[in-house]
Amino acid sequence: MIRWLVVVFLALLLFSGLRPWLDKLGLGRLPGDFRWRMFGREFHVPLASSLLLALIAMGIARLL
Repeated sequence: MIRWLVVVFLALLLFSGLRPWLDKLGLGRLPGDFRWRMFGREFHVPLASSLLLALIAMGIARLL
């Protein structure tokens, strides 16, 4: 269970770091990606984009 939490945390951290580049591609604006402002900060929870990137990674892994 803890391993999955670490993987999800790392995926969200990676997505946050690549967010400016991925926003240009349209990822992060899919239905299911949540954004909100609170206390002057903007928070992102990219559920749909993370799922899409995971499916792409799984497809690439199966080909190799």
